[in-house]
Amino acid sequence: LWPWLLASSGLSALVQLVTLPFFPDSPSYLLIQKGNEEACRKAIRKLWGEGDHQAEIDDIMKEKGAMASTKTLRVLEVIKERSLRWQLYFMMTVMTTLQLCGINAIYFYSFEVFHTAKFEEYLIPYVSLGIGLCECLSSILCSTLIDRFGRKVLLWGGYTLMCSVLALLTMTLSLQHRFFWMHYFSVILIFLFVVFYGSGP
Repeated sequence: LWPWLLASSGLSALVQLVTLPFFPDSPSYLLIQKGNEEACRKAIRKLWGEGDHQAEIDDIMKEKGAMASTKTLRVLEVIKERSLRWQLYFMMTVMTTLQLCGINAIYFYSFEVFHTAKFEEYLIPYVSLGIGLCECLSSILCSTLIDRFGRKVLLWGGYTLMCSVLALLTMTLSLQHRFFWMHYFSVILIFLFVVFYGSGP
């Protein structure tokens, strides 16, 4: 089953490859990058149907004007620019914490935790698949929550809950040889960590 499951991702790629030539180009790309207003109008009609779309074209023209007046900075210029310093620090912090949050360790050691929890050998790949499904579903949930609560709340809440789960997971893994039920608690914590990771950071 696993070879078929892995090969199924190729099916979606094939569908995209076959159907992509039939999709229209982005109207903003055609107008801003190519400078072809007629092709832009044609793409808009194909996407949104017939009608007066002059307001959308005016918006794209405003965007084009704004882009023309904006200077493109090189990497060193971005680092030296004082007005961008706090944004740069923030982005570096977010990306660093994302890499060091522990999700890779969770995925790496989850098989061992499931094995210690006395799951049948043939069931462990399906439990691992469940972890991936949890991350996928929580990412979809995040897209609905971010408009309601904002990015900052989800980041702080996600990292706080992830830290709490990791602390509990460290404790349950240390005590798993004393209490038989600790194995199952560790499995629950792994799933919770993945959910918090997907819906937060």
